[in-house]
Amino acid sequence: MNAREQLRMLILAVLDRQPEHGYAIAQAINTRSEGLLRAREGTLYPALHALEAEGLIESQEHEVAGRTRREYRLTEKGRAALTRTRRDWQAQVGAVQAVLGGGKA
Repeated sequence: MNAREQLRMLILAVLDRQPEHGYAIAQAINTRSEGLLRAREGTLYPALHALEAEGLIESQEHEVAGRTRREYRLTEKGRAALTRTRRDWQAQVGAVQAVLGGGKA
């Protein structure tokens, strides 16, 4: 899984808990990973647009404190994709652990 695919998986995982706007998604990724992972604006928003174009997420604009914010939410198609992606990620992690000697071979 490359970095682009990982970002997509992380976005879907954040949205699995609740709808969020872009900045909150980036903050959740940073916070949950204890600062090890960052979603920069230049990669986050193109990923959000691609996920929306694929029907994995949807968005609505809301007014918050006089500002318009776009809030993203997971669709059923996105939830199914997240389930598959989590399974694939776990298989990949297991394979790497087996090679490194941290898992059963």
